[in-house]
Amino acid sequence: MLNDQSLDALLIRGARVIDPYDVRDEVTDIAIEHGKIVADVPRGAAVLDATGWIICPGLMDLHVHLREPGQTHKETIETGTAAAAAGGFTYVACMPNTRPPLDCPETVRQVVDRARTVGHCAVGPVACVTRARGGIELTDFAALSEAGAVAFSDDGDGVEDDSIMRAALASAAKLDTVVIQHCEYRSISAGGVMHLGEVSKRIDLPGLDPKSEEAMIERDIALCRETGGRYHVAHISTAKAVDLVREARAAGLPVTSEVCTHHLVLTDEACATSDPNTKMHPPLRTQADVDACRAGLLDGTIDCVVTDHAPHSSDEKAKGFLTAPPGIIGLETALSLAAKAIIDAQLADWPEVIRWFTRGASSVLGLAARPIAVGQRADLCLIDPNQVWTVDPDRFASLSRNTPFGGWSLTGRPVGTVWGLRLQLVTDAADGRQVSTSG
Repeated sequence: MLNDQSLDALLIRGARVIDPYDVRDEVTDIAIEHGKIVADVPRGAAVLDATGWIICPGLMDLHVHLREPGQTHKETIETGTAAAAAGGFTYVACMPNTRPPLDCPETVRQVVDRARTVGHCAVGPVACVTRARGGIELTDFAALSEAGAVAFSDDGDGVEDDSIMRAALASAAKLDTVVIQHCEYRSISAGGVMHLGEVSKRIDLPGLDPKSEEAMIERDIALCRETGGRYHVAHISTAKAVDLVREARAAGLPVTSEVCTHHLVLTDEACATSDPNTKMHPPLRTQADVDACRAGLLDGTIDCVVTDHAPHSSDEKAKGFLTAPPGIIGLETALSLAAKAIIDAQLADWPEVIRWFTRGASSVLGLAARPIAVGQRADLCLIDPNQVWTVDPDRFASLSRNTPFGGWSLTGRPVGTVWGLRLQLVTDAADGRQVSTSG
C-alpha cells in the first residue's frame, strides 16, 4: 500500500540518479520545492535518505486497462493508478475497451477529469480507432485528440479492414499522432486459447496461430509506407514479428513497438499448469520468441516495455483455462520482472531497463522529455535495486489478483514515486524509511 504525503519541500539524499533523457548516471542529492526540482535545498525541507536507491524519471506504461467506466468491479482509475504508483509509474496510457468505449470526446474527457480528481499518477486516454471498436466506421481523430486522447487503438481487436486501417494511418499522419494496433486476424486465430505449437498439441488445447499477429503487422507496415502515418505494434510476441518491425525501421518507416513483461519471462510451457492466469492475449510463446523479444529490446527494434495490465475478477478467472478471459495484472511487478529478464540474465543493466520504461515510452507518443533537471516538474521513481522480495498479490493496490507471479522471488523493486507535491512510498518496500525534518 502507499504512504501518500503532500510536501512543499523535499530533499532526497544520496541516491544514484539515472536519467536516460540526459544520459546521466551519478550519486547526488535532489532538492524539490513546490513540486519542482530546484538548485538549492529549501529552508525547512523534509529529508528522505535514499542511500543505495536509484532515482530515475517516473516510469511510463503505454498499455494499461483501468476498466473505468463500466467494469469497476475489476479496477477503477483510482485503484489502477495506485497500483501504478506502487510499481513506480507516474504516467499510464489507458486502453479504450471500456463500457462505453472511448470513442467520443465526452467519454475521453470523463476519463481525463476523473484521473485529475482521484489519480495517483498522470493518465493519457487512448481513444478508439473505430466506433465502438467495431472496425467499420472511423472515429473523429481530431475531436478526440482535442478532448485529450494521446493515441488511437481498438485494443482487444485488430483493425482488419484494409481501407479503414489506411484511413486511420492517414488521419494519424495529419495530426501527428499514433495508431496502436492489436495485431490479430481473427480468421487465423479463431478458437485459439494458447500458442499453437508443441505444448498446445501435447496438452490438447486449441492453439492460436502466430501468423495471425505476423500477417497483420506485415499488412500494416505496407499501409504505413503508403500513408506515412505513425504505427505502433502493441504487445509484440513472436520472433518473426520482431524481424518485420526491425526491417521496417531499417527502411526508415515510422514504426515502433512494445513488449509485455510476461512475454520476457514466461513461455507457453507455463500453460501446461492449466492456471488461467497464464492465459494471455497474445499468448505466451516459445523460448525462441522470448529470446527474440529480448534481443529486440537490446538492439532498439522494440522501444519500450509495457504491462498490458488487464484486471479480471477471481470469479471470471475461476472459469478455467478454456473459458476464462485472457490477461493479467502487471503494474506492481513490471520493473522487477524486466530486471529478472534482462539484468539477472546479464544482458544489460539498470540504465537500459530504465530507458525502456521512460525515454523509450515517451518517444512512442511524442511526449516531451522529462529530465531530472532544475526547473522541471518533480516526476520521479525511486528504486531499491538490491531488494529481494516475494510477490504477494494480496498486498497489491490493484482491485484484482490475477497474476501467475504470486510467490516468485524477485530482485529490485520500486519503493515509491514523487509526482509534483506528492511523495508516495510503498509501505512494505521502503525499508522502513520515512521523511524526516531537516536540521
